[in-house]
Amino acid sequence: MDRYLILKDGTVFKGVAIGADGTVIGEAVFTTAMCGYLLTLTDPSYYGQLVTQTFPLIGNYGIVEQDAESDRSHLFGYIVREEETKGSNSRKDCEIDEFLKRNNVVGIAGIDTRALTRKIRNSGVMNAMITDDLKDLPKKLAAIKKYRVTRAVEETTCDSIRVVNEPDAQHKYKVVLYDFGAKNNIERLLIRYGCNVVRVPAHTTAEQVLQLKPDGIMLSNGGGDPSDNTEIIAELKKLNEHNIPTFGICLGHQLLALSHGASTVKLKYGHRGANQPVKDVMTGRTYITSQNHGYAVKADSVASDVATVRYINANDKTVEGLDYVKVPAFSVQFHPEACGGPKDTEYLFGRFIKLMEAYHA
Repeated sequence: MDRYLILKDGTVFKGVAIGADGTVIGEAVFTTAMCGYLLTLTDPSYYGQLVTQTFPLIGNYGIVEQDAESDRSHLFGYIVREEETKGSNSRKDCEIDEFLKRNNVVGIAGIDTRALTRKIRNSGVMNAMITDDLKDLPKKLAAIKKYRVTRAVEETTCDSIRVVNEPDAQHKYKVVLYDFGAKNNIERLLIRYGCNVVRVPAHTTAEQVLQLKPDGIMLSNGGGDPSDNTEIIAELKKLNEHNIPTFGICLGHQLLALSHGASTVKLKYGHRGANQPVKDVMTGRTYITSQNHGYAVKADSVASDVATVRYINANDKTVEGLDYVKVPAFSVQFHPEACGGPKDTEYLFGRFIKLMEAYHA
């Protein structure tokens, strides 16, 4: 069946239908990751977006549920050049089309994803619609133009406080994992590095966190505009006063910066993929990282007596990480927990452990 992608500027791409039936509006973005499409499909940070895979063949190893980053798909639409209908993998649970249907993800295949990616790179991220017909196009364009990603954190956070693993001799540091749309691998790596993890919803107050008596606080990834989360930022401001070791990733990095008086800006087309070069300005070393975000902390909004810029994007020089001066905290825009790779920056979890060790020294 024919299906169409309509961009905000009126451009129409014709393809074929995959996934669920229906019409959906979202923010059209692209990811340059060459593998790990299931991780993209289940990353809560993609909430509200129509995700374009620049790699041309998707579905070639099917869906392996065990590798998912959350319990369902959170993106609104899926755009691919070619869908492989018979994945080859001994661990496969189902095909990608079945997964999309089960998760109510409307998709389109068979379009020129190179042309779409070039348009987004040149014009910037733009709203779009995936639909089965072009009737009432002016009305559709009006609806597309009005769209804005909202409630991303509220729709992707967990429902209640949950103790992930009990403390023992190997897991002695209690870490509160603020779930703003957390990827499961953050949880897994914290446990591997010796932490007793308590996962809490995004709306958890500072007082509730303090009652848990954490040795450290992890601020997770998530979607949407970071500045929308005013209540969360207010609670983080309270927690900052208690000098608890804190590690922020992606949205967590942005929210921590906002709680310290910095500001954020929307990027033209964001950083999404597994090949983003990041430079550590302290050591001069460059790492290849996995990223998924459309906003960045403004470098000139970070006061020198609050934090120093530790990492920058080697391509556009945007802020990729901050080291805080007066509190035991640091944060990064990229994903050191990247599942599917690259794993170059996983060492940051060890740095977090050392912060907690010093906290108890």
